[in-house]
Amino acid sequence: MTEQTDARALRDNLKAAGCDAKTTERFLQMEAAGERREQLRLLAAHRQRLLDRVHREERRISCLDYLVYQLHRRDGAGT
Repeated sequence: MTEQTDARALRDNLKAAGCDAKTTERFLQMEAAGERREQLRLLAAHRQRLLDRVHREERRISCLDYLVYQLHRRDGAGT
């Protein structure tokens, strides 16, 4: 693989992981500078943001599930 192909593959992977342009550019700068620890920190921070979002959405789903449960329970108790 060429450097250009490697950089394209990295860009594609970062985009697929939900990284924005700023994060991607920073990651590639770190790649060029050989800053592996910083890259790992950057990826860990992005991962944490994604997990926070997942957990927030899980809480919302739980609230919806509870509302559906309550509605079914009310309908069942009313008949």
